[in-house]
Amino acid sequence: MRWTCAAQRTDTVLKVENLSVSFVTRMGTTQAVDDISFTVETGKITAIIGESGSGKSVACYSLLGLIPQPPGRIDGGRALFHGQDLLQLKPAELRKIRGRDIAMIFQDPMTCLNPYMTVGKQLMEPLLYHKNVSVAQARTRALELLEEVGIRDPASTIDNYPHQFSGGMRQRVMIAMALINEPELLIADEPTTALDVTIQAQILKLLAELQTKRDIGVLFISHDLAVVADIADQIVVMQQGRIVETGNRDDIFRNAKHPYTQKLLHAIPRGGKPVELPASEPLVTVRNLCTWFHSGKTPVKAVDDVSFDILRGEVLGLVGESGSGKSTIGRSLLRLVKVTSGKVHFDGIDVTALQGRELKNLRRRMQFIFQDPFASLNPRRTVYDTLAEPLLLHGLETRATVGAHVLKLMDDVGLARAFVRKYPHEFSGGQRQRIAIGRALATRPEFVVADEPVSALDVTIQAQILELMRELGREYGLTMLFISHDLSVVRQLADRIIVLNRGSVVEQARTEDLFERPQQAYTQQLLQSIPGRGLFGEL
Repeated sequence: MRWTCAAQRTDTVLKVENLSVSFVTRMGTTQAVDDISFTVETGKITAIIGESGSGKSVACYSLLGLIPQPPGRIDGGRALFHGQDLLQLKPAELRKIRGRDIAMIFQDPMTCLNPYMTVGKQLMEPLLYHKNVSVAQARTRALELLEEVGIRDPASTIDNYPHQFSGGMRQRVMIAMALINEPELLIADEPTTALDVTIQAQILKLLAELQTKRDIGVLFISHDLAVVADIADQIVVMQQGRIVETGNRDDIFRNAKHPYTQKLLHAIPRGGKPVELPASEPLVTVRNLCTWFHSGKTPVKAVDDVSFDILRGEVLGLVGESGSGKSTIGRSLLRLVKVTSGKVHFDGIDVTALQGRELKNLRRRMQFIFQDPFASLNPRRTVYDTLAEPLLLHGLETRATVGAHVLKLMDDVGLARAFVRKYPHEFSGGQRQRIAIGRALATRPEFVVADEPVSALDVTIQAQILELMRELGREYGLTMLFISHDLSVVRQLADRIIVLNRGSVVEQARTEDLFERPQQAYTQQLLQSIPGRGLFGEL
């Protein structure tokens, strides 16, 4: 799918020349951005792509004075916004531009939204600060934007707080906040990372429509090359603080010159899992599962009368949009949330009937890989302690023998043994996810629920983790429920796929059957929304 728009002008709204940014630490000076230059045209999208640590976010944040100084330091260069050098402006002058003429969409909405303010007040705040409008006018515009970015029933949710929204919904609120003043330049830092494919497609379409309607320029930061393939006019490829290649969309994606660009393109998920013989009997059976949450008079039916089997040795993919109930199903299977009704059987054992020690003992055989390893890993525990804990808790190893098993786990998940005494904050996102996988596999489980384990990772690291999970699945003989909103990723791992919508099963089929012959309109909509299809064909 390719979103296009006819720009009314081709003026340069932003011109960055020879920008260099460094950070001074106790360990010395790190050159985060090294002499880079690029432009953003009115009505066009310039995309900056690269892996984590490439300097793409630092470059863009420095334009608006959003890097802390110290330790950050702008060593040189210019950033001309309509001829005015942003790098020379005083903080008070920059504040007048930020949120009015230049707006920012941040990657992590939960850390950027104020937890003590309703989303409505936060949406209205930049409009009231920069424009001469009444509170009533600001609220009306906020409601329009919430509806435009895909928030269901905005009239009843505008007065909710951020924690009452899902991750995808919070990102939509952030996007609405950035757009409310109709800026001339929009800087979008990984704006669709947390979104499912249909909402992602809506947001990309919205950005294109705004370019046509408002004639704005967009600086789009992403590690998702398939998304960039759909929207970018110009592409800047960054590696280790430097620009290694630039060009228009077709030049980069069809005729990349630099080996690093070629490496990024090669990591984009394509195709499906090789067909394997089906497993014999179910390991997990789910019958009429209901998990409801009570926050008012009417219960929220997160999971409503769902039934399915997971065969022994199978990888079952569970896909759906944010709020479809897929994560709640995964947590319900391991009794991490309270099940309202229905039955879950694991290897013939009624999981829903277990309590106390019986449930604890069974969890040795059933493990969970969480979406955000930084939030799920204890920051005060070293890797050694993290991997040793489940082994000691379940009595599988003693203090004398646990060390060898921990080192074997480090080898299995591709981490150097020398890292064993480090803490989570000392690792990259991909390395932390390897630690989380190692912890889940420590007890040699038979069944693993993997909840969006690669959604926030760069495409190259994502490819490494997916290959690791395939290898470990074969080595450990795992049965897996793999939860994701990224159908291209699920296609690479899953033997069968269940499509979920608003707590109910819409369709289930073998993976390639579902991709080639989807039966339901909702499934067809999900498949049509996969990014990059127009450029790469059937991914």
